[in-house]
Amino acid sequence: MTKFVASWWTGSGAMLSEAVHSLVDTSNQGFLLLGLRRSARPASQRHPFGHGMEIYFWAFIVALMIFALGGAASIYEGAQRLLDPEPIRDPWINYLVLGVSFAIEATSLRVAWRELRRSQPGRTMLAALRGSKDPSVFSIFGEDSAALVGLSVAGVGLALAHMLQEPRFDAIASLAIGGILILTAVFLARETLSLMTGESASVEVLASVRAVLEGDRRIQRIEEILSMHLGPSDILLGISLDFDDEMTSEEIEATVHDLGKKLRSTQPSVT
Repeated sequence: MTKFVASWWTGSGAMLSEAVHSLVDTSNQGFLLLGLRRSARPASQRHPFGHGMEIYFWAFIVALMIFALGGAASIYEGAQRLLDPEPIRDPWINYLVLGVSFAIEATSLRVAWRELRRSQPGRTMLAALRGSKDPSVFSIFGEDSAALVGLSVAGVGLALAHMLQEPRFDAIASLAIGGILILTAVFLARETLSLMTGESASVEVLASVRAVLEGDRRIQRIEEILSMHLGPSDILLGISLDFDDEMTSEEIEATVHDLGKKLRSTQPSVT
């Protein structure tokens, strides 16, 4: 609301773009919370593997919201202001609002980065984002990163518009913010779509599974290991094994039971 008031008072298109961005971000947090709540529902006869994948649907809605309401609206506003420039009034109000917003977003980003590093240790930022299977983490990190870049762009655009008395710089900043949001939306949509359509477990998880199987002398050969994420921390495994030909059916059954216990103790996400 503060950004909307500041935009109305000063006539800044970049500030209006940031206001729309903040509104979209707030709505997106609600969608993610709803997704987390619904995905935590237990398995049922109709959904025997649970509802974990529903979080991916709501994360995809978040990406669409960022694209349509954030990016497209900012570009439209920037184009309008570029064609019909409006002088910036009382620019100090914008600087104050942007400064406070930057501090808040930086704090939120730090929390999201800690969570991302906790789940993806030892990885670069991009690798951690792509390796994360939890939309409530990588979506928030992506949104907060885009917000900080957008606030910086808005600040530069407003400063240039003020110092050079050229309001078109403010319009250009609005266009740039729209571009940043669209790129963020495309990245989040791509990552979420991969999870929605049955993305495999990580290389590290599959290597751990293979190590457990190879360590059992009763297994002659590992034919195939298939995996799919049914939620951020819920993995389905399909394994084809060649057992010792001399084993009885009871022994094979006991081996499968033992392997299941070992796999779940080694990788709790293998449910």
